[in-house]
Amino acid sequence: MATIRAFRAVRPKKGMEERIAALPYDVYNRKEAAAIVKDNPDSFLAIDRAETSFSDDVDTYADEVYEKARELYEEKKASGDFIMDEKPCFYLYELVMDGHKQTGIVGCASVDDYLSGVIKKHENTRADKEKDRIRHVGSLSAQTGPIFLAHRRDEELEGIKDKIRTEEKPVYDFVSDDGITHRAWIIEDDAVNEAIASRFAAAEGIYIADGHHRCASAVRVSQKRREENPAYTGDEEFNFFLSVLFSEDELRIFDYNRVVKDLAGLGSDEFFELISKSFDVSEYTGRTGKDKKAYRPDSKGCFGMYLDGKWYTLRIHEDKKSDDPVKGLDVSLLQDNLLGPVLGIKDPRTDARIDFIGGIRGLSEIERRCSLDCRVGFSMYPTSMTELFSVADAQLLMPPKSTWFEPKLRSGIFIHEI
Repeated sequence: MATIRAFRAVRPKKGMEERIAALPYDVYNRKEAAAIVKDNPDSFLAIDRAETSFSDDVDTYADEVYEKARELYEEKKASGDFIMDEKPCFYLYELVMDGHKQTGIVGCASVDDYLSGVIKKHENTRADKEKDRIRHVGSLSAQTGPIFLAHRRDEELEGIKDKIRTEEKPVYDFVSDDGITHRAWIIEDDAVNEAIASRFAAAEGIYIADGHHRCASAVRVSQKRREENPAYTGDEEFNFFLSVLFSEDELRIFDYNRVVKDLAGLGSDEFFELISKSFDVSEYTGRTGKDKKAYRPDSKGCFGMYLDGKWYTLRIHEDKKSDDPVKGLDVSLLQDNLLGPVLGIKDPRTDARIDFIGGIRGLSEIERRCSLDCRVGFSMYPTSMTELFSVADAQLLMPPKSTWFEPKLRSGIFIHEI
């Protein structure tokens, strides 16, 4: 039984949503974030990445950076660029990318559900990555980046969403710079809000799809505030975290590709000989038999490999496959049979020789990196939602960089004050 509840969102006033909405803080490096804020000072990145207000000699994690974030947020509220709704509501948030539409319900999930495992995770978090967002949430007393949650399809919820989308006018409707359409509706009917909460209470499970570090940070802030307020009732806003919940069948996971800087001292012939022990390897000449196009795997157990200006197909041997939810993942098969034993990459989380490329950037990015600073690249078949659920249900964890979700939720459209 999951507790998902309505809340009073702080959100952009009508007309400011397109200028304020921003991609998640961790999509950019400092230089990229600064360029965006310079071009658009209203971008929420100015608050999410407040170091953009300072010269490069000021540390990204300096105290004054978090103080500046709070100052900018309060200024936005005081100016009226942000407003707060008068009563708790659920909201709809719809994103359309390349004709693909997904509509989530915006609400607040329970910290206790996260701690007890009702909200299931599939990825480990790192304390060093959590620290920044812990300070950011604590300084603002607000959660600004929603957690991307998934649930199994519920026909009653789908009916509610369809009715709202067809009968009511969205409060926001805009296209961001990357061509993604964003629409949002406020659900003001109390009976509908109660129905939504009851459907989530009956859900089989709620899963973190994306945003594990943001989620863990929100939970850490909640735990700290519980320690500071030992008489807390559990109803306070700091006991809940901002989320958007999507039905599993609407979500798209893209490939998360790999590039490696060298062949660990191996010559090309020796490298091919070693990987042939676990994979059937053949040169790829294009789907027409003529065009030298990049190879995008079309099924599980298949991989593309780019080496010395050529693409190859790799197919894992049958005896290397596994029914284990984690060991059977394609990212595990590549790691356990090639990256680790052949290229010596024992821990992809820490090894500087490997880098990861989100599928949204295309396979040409593998080719570019291999002409720039890497020797070999691998294109992956995307992890499926079924695989994600299986790993989480088994209380296991996926290898790093197993999933890449698109489109990304925007920060600054919905804010939850705690």
